[in-house]
Amino acid sequence: MNIPAGLKYTEDHEWVRVEGSEAIIGVTDFAQSELGDIVYVEVETLDETLAQGDVFGTIEAVKAVSDLFIPLAGEVVAFNEDLEENPQAVNNDPYGAGWMVRVKFSDAGELDNLLSAEKYKELVG
Repeated sequence: MNIPAGLKYTEDHEWVRVEGSEAIIGVTDFAQSELGDIVYVEVETLDETLAQGDVFGTIEAVKAVSDLFIPLAGEVVAFNEDLEENPQAVNNDPYGAGWMVRVKFSDAGELDNLLSAEKYKELVG
């Protein structure tokens, strides 16, 4: 299982990559493998400001539909529109082409509430 060291993680299996005052967010390799074949990603929160832990979208796989939770409070400033045509990118490259949203976060201190790669590895065993 791929758990890149330079990212932050949530107990809900989202990952966060910080780039300046923005964060790129997606689901982990563990999450996509548990869900199975991803068939649809829906994000209707573009241009909305959300609190940490709010639902920012849903991910639909052949066997389940799951909510996606925002790891950092802030404004959703971009959605990976490529996922509309190619939701399998989440399965094939969850930390690259399978990213979901970009968020302009409002409180960098919330990063301290997220898990390191080591702590996430402990969580998923």
